[in-house]
Amino acid sequence: MRAARLVFLGLLLICVTAGAEKTSEHMRKPFCPNVEEIVACPLNLSPVCGSDGNTYANECTLCAQRQTTKMDILVVKEEGC
Repeated sequence: MRAARLVFLGLLLICVTAGAEKTSEHMRKPFCPNVEEIVACPLNLSPVCGSDGNTYANECTLCAQRQTTKMDILVVKEEGC
């Protein structure tokens, strides 16, 4: 009984770890300028989906939100959420 429990927990750990790797390989850190504060972002529409579940007009607006909220928001995909 104890061995079966250990095997089950081991398999569960493998499944959880494999799922985490799949998620992280698709996300990437946005390219943000090295300035303390973003003054203005370009008006080009090139939507990106943030890891916070929000769609941003472009990567610059995502960077501005990162700076405002001090959250580590990543780019999940190069289109709306």
